[in-house]
Amino acid sequence: MSALLERSLPPYEAAAMRVPDLTEVMAAERRAYPVPWTHGNFVDSLAAGYAAEVLRGPRAELLGYWVAMPGVDELHLLNITVVPAWQGRGLAVVMLDRLVDACRRRGLAQLWLEVRVGNERAREVYNRYGFAEVGWRRAYYPVQQGPREDAVLMSLVVPAP
Repeated sequence: MSALLERSLPPYEAAAMRVPDLTEVMAAERRAYPVPWTHGNFVDSLAAGYAAEVLRGPRAELLGYWVAMPGVDELHLLNITVVPAWQGRGLAVVMLDRLVDACRRRGLAQLWLEVRVGNERAREVYNRYGFAEVGWRRAYYPVQQGPREDAVLMSLVVPAP
């Protein structure tokens, strides 16, 4: 596990995300984001065979989840979410570690993601983890009102095991 983990990391178990998980995932998604993914986004991702996991606590409560799309020599993180009540305890780093492991298992050399330009907290986590800011996507993210928000494109070269 990464040295970036905080001391308050709760016990967890990781499992492949499945359609029955989506009721809880959608409730968390709506709490976490002003413009959440839709149920259809998750269903389509699972149907397409994208890599997706949920983290659950000792009472089977949802702690977080991620969805990533494999490509040629790369994995593209589409959604990573720590349930708001569990944020700040190192779970994002746990999920990033699991994504890097997924890359290694698939023989993929690079992990990509986009993050809202205004999401300083997430950008700091990604930068500390070792991601490099390599580009900008103009008007990438929808917002509730006003112009769309730009995204920072970030990349991590997956280190050999």
